[in-house]
Amino acid sequence: MTDKLVYTHPSIVAVTQAASTLEQVGIAAKVQNQYAAGAIGELAPIDAWPELWVEGKDWARAQDALERATQAGHSPEWRCSKCNNSNPGSFDFCWHCGTDRA
Repeated sequence: MTDKLVYTHPSIVAVTQAASTLEQVGIAAKVQNQYAAGAIGELAPIDAWPELWVEGKDWARAQDALERATQAGHSPEWRCSKCNNSNPGSFDFCWHCGTDRA
């Protein structure tokens, strides 16, 4: 089966984070174009963006995993029970005092 593009972004950090998300659920992913930024000017900028590819059989599952990870990152902010500081919804521990969210 052939590989399919599952994600692209102008930031290599975002693409490698997506690759890590997929690896955590057992999907092998390949990052491509990680060194293509130097070709911008010869290529359109979007053609030089880093890309994340998976095997075709894993594409739908990869899309679902990335969608769930994106939704989890949009959790509402929460207040620490110990120091009352506001924390992003994606944090499991208070950024200020280290208290567990639960």
